[in-house]
Amino acid sequence: MRSRTEADRAADKTGEPVLPLLAEETAVSKQVVETGRVQVTRVTREREQLIDELLAHQTVEIERTPMARHVEAMPAIREEGDTVVIPIVEEVLVVERRLFLKEEVRVRRVRSTERHQETVTLRHHEAVVTHLPAAGDSPEASAKPHQSKQEG
Repeated sequence: MRSRTEADRAADKTGEPVLPLLAEETAVSKQVVETGRVQVTRVTREREQLIDELLAHQTVEIERTPMARHVEAMPAIREEGDTVVIPIVEEVLVVERRLFLKEEVRVRRVRSTERHQETVTLRHHEAVVTHLPAAGDSPEASAKPHQSKQEG
């Protein structure tokens, strides 16, 4: 008597012969591999730079002008071009009260420019990038610095 194989048993159920096949399966995984390292160092450097600019100065000249005349009302402060005129009034006792313009104070704006030069110290940063060997690499692949300038 012959032993029954699985094919025979499968054929018994459906009536047709069935051939069992082998199936392969795949498993995928990731692994981190270090190929090198980078070290970034920020270095602050200083440099001298000459500043050459025009500076504006403003001064005032005061001129007092005696007026000695009678006025009916208080004169207003006024501007004449670049001069501000400030009236100075005094009350004088007469039979009646009158305003007597005693003097005017004139304040004139005078603008001048001069060249100014000054040396100032400016700082800027540079990035120094050093490639380091990966863990386990030979020391012959030693660090090689590369500089990247970033001025600001």
